[in-house]
Amino acid sequence: MTRIHTDPSARRRIVSLLKTLAPVEGYNLTALPDVRFLRSNRPLGRTPVLYDPGIVIVCQGRKRGFLGDTVYVYDAQHYLAVSVPVPFSMETEASEAEPLLAIYFRLDFNVAADLMLQIDEHAGSAPAAPRGMMSTPLDARLGGSVLRFLEAMSVPLEAGLLGPALVREIYFHVLTGEQGGSMRAALTAQGQFARIARVIRKIHACYREPLDVEQLALEANMSLPSFHSHFKSVTQTSPMQYLKSTRLHQARLLMVRNEVTAAVACVQVGYESASQFSREFRRLFGRTPVEEAERMRRSFAVPPPAPDSIFVASH
Repeated sequence: MTRIHTDPSARRRIVSLLKTLAPVEGYNLTALPDVRFLRSNRPLGRTPVLYDPGIVIVCQGRKRGFLGDTVYVYDAQHYLAVSVPVPFSMETEASEAEPLLAIYFRLDFNVAADLMLQIDEHAGSAPAAPRGMMSTPLDARLGGSVLRFLEAMSVPLEAGLLGPALVREIYFHVLTGEQGGSMRAALTAQGQFARIARVIRKIHACYREPLDVEQLALEANMSLPSFHSHFKSVTQTSPMQYLKSTRLHQARLLMVRNEVTAAVACVQVGYESASQFSREFRRLFGRTPVEEAERMRRSFAVPPPAPDSIFVASH
């Protein structure tokens, strides 16, 4: 498969544009609410993350995601596509001399659904197993779309008027690419995958509320053993571990964005015991809530949440 790195001039142009568009370390907001540019000037050791459904295109540097026994590499030759929120761990290769530069597209389900309908009408839909997360080679056609997108985003008038159409073009290449069938199957959400996806949405909508595995199995209309098995096949974790991870990620974001104390965040995400919250937070992130919030503030400029976003990932 032809990849973007076969055209060094295009790659250099992409990196040059993105360096300008992402001048500060962390998230750089854009004229489009669902698109952010990311810059990291230092390596990041393996850390827990939770990604919103979307597409991550790394133009310089490298990230590795670890989910179960699978390693997902996303770099200048591979992009990452996420169809359902999955907690995993991630590490970053970057330096001052060669910062990590990436584009994050938070998935617009309306745009994706419209495209999938038209793709199926014109090309049909070959059977494919749905997947929650996938790393795919970035071919020359998608690379060309990324270059045109960054050129448009560099001009304010073009960013607002042409940007959305170019985002749609990038979606098209992802949905028809090497693993586009798995992505479309996941977003269409049929069968057992659909039931688990519905439970995941329930968890993110109601994580502050008391939830137990029996309620979640009922939401999926499955027996407890079947629910456990299918949930783990999608997320590589148990339902209650997933709920716990969601609450702790949300607590971290509350402390960083809203500057609330650990005690307030603990209550707001549904914990009744402050000691249990602190213990489980440290087990997940390797630091106390105060230490981790300080690290996040130092390392990244964390943007405000997108409208109706269930959460924003720490990329």
